[in-house]
Amino acid sequence: MDSDEFYRIKRLPPYVFEQVNRQKAALRAKGADIIDLGMGNPDLPTPEHINAKLIETVGKPRTNRYSASRGIPGLRRAQAAYYERRFGVKLDPETQVVATLGSKEGFANMAQAITAPGDVILAPNPTYPIHAFGFLIAGGTIRQVPAEPGSAFFEALHRAVNHSVPKPLAVVLNYPSNPTAYVADLDFYREVVSFARRHDLIVLSDLAYAEIYFTDTPPPSILQIPEAFEVAVEFTSLSKTYSMPGWRIGFAVGNERLIAALARVKSYLDYGAFTPIQVAAAAALNGPQDCVDEARRIYRRRRDVLVEAFGRAGWEIPPPPATMFAWAPLPEPFRSAGMGSLEFAKLLQEEAHVAVSPGVGFGEDGEGFVRIALVENEQRIRQAARNIRRFLEKHGRAAHKGAKSDQKEVNQAS
Repeated sequence: MDSDEFYRIKRLPPYVFEQVNRQKAALRAKGADIIDLGMGNPDLPTPEHINAKLIETVGKPRTNRYSASRGIPGLRRAQAAYYERRFGVKLDPETQVVATLGSKEGFANMAQAITAPGDVILAPNPTYPIHAFGFLIAGGTIRQVPAEPGSAFFEALHRAVNHSVPKPLAVVLNYPSNPTAYVADLDFYREVVSFARRHDLIVLSDLAYAEIYFTDTPPPSILQIPEAFEVAVEFTSLSKTYSMPGWRIGFAVGNERLIAALARVKSYLDYGAFTPIQVAAAAALNGPQDCVDEARRIYRRRRDVLVEAFGRAGWEIPPPPATMFAWAPLPEPFRSAGMGSLEFAKLLQEEAHVAVSPGVGFGEDGEGFVRIALVENEQRIRQAARNIRRFLEKHGRAAHKGAKSDQKEVNQAS
């Protein structure tokens, strides 16, 4: 039996990024030096005091046993303390906090917990794939809303509530946004919460990039709106904040009924992360935070180098206000030629040896863009810019020759 015949597999489109990854592996196998600005995989080292706590805990008796699916008490208390310190939000670690195997797993299992076949979920487009596909796998139906937090977003909410059958169950938010780097303020969250309470909507907020920002004002939490506890759950992650992506530690916090549903589903599926990892994660949240400030400074410098160096190479990159990504329109002449983002990403990787993520992989509204990750050091980013300059010069000349040829044909015809 072909795997594509299975019901849930049939509901998933081809994974766009896999095409780029296969090409990247093939090029590297031939000896190509690919500068990988594609996957958002942090390259910074995990802070040493977190590693030390992991090593210390591994050596203790009984820490190799099954752990706690919803997170050990100390880790849940540490997350509650973080929310009070960072957002001024009080959480009950017993009823309003669940530790997850990264925010991606948290989203997927929340989808399993709350979604019945045919339920309508409102998800941004473009967005991180799990925001939509987690619900598709669970049997839900996705209705798209704009990713940008503005009037068009609320117009789409009103249309969805008035015209969707059945009425939407939940709306997904993601600010700072992956891939677009949009940010939202408390006024936006206040309006979303008010709308959700009026229309009995669940709100699922992805705040994975809460600590990677380049503005004077840190990104807020939706739970800073007191009424949000009636309707909302928020997901966070240690992956980017503490450079711990492979550790797979995240959290869901907020509405007690939704947190209980997630915890119950998880209790059937996993025993939680390895206990020493959870202990070390608590040390990350409770310990010195200068490592977070330093990571933010590094990403800011990389962003500035990217914008400046790529701009001089001929590719204007809008500077992102947050996240570890730039969301960039395809450069000329590819944009005017109508080239797709997947085709462009493969051509860029083949000829310039620079890997980026095609925007269409984040939804059809991502077509015409690519996502560029700040996961190489400044020297490598400048090297990428030099490669891209030669790439653009080559294709610019080809476009110029094509335009002259077209004009010659026009002149001959007349």
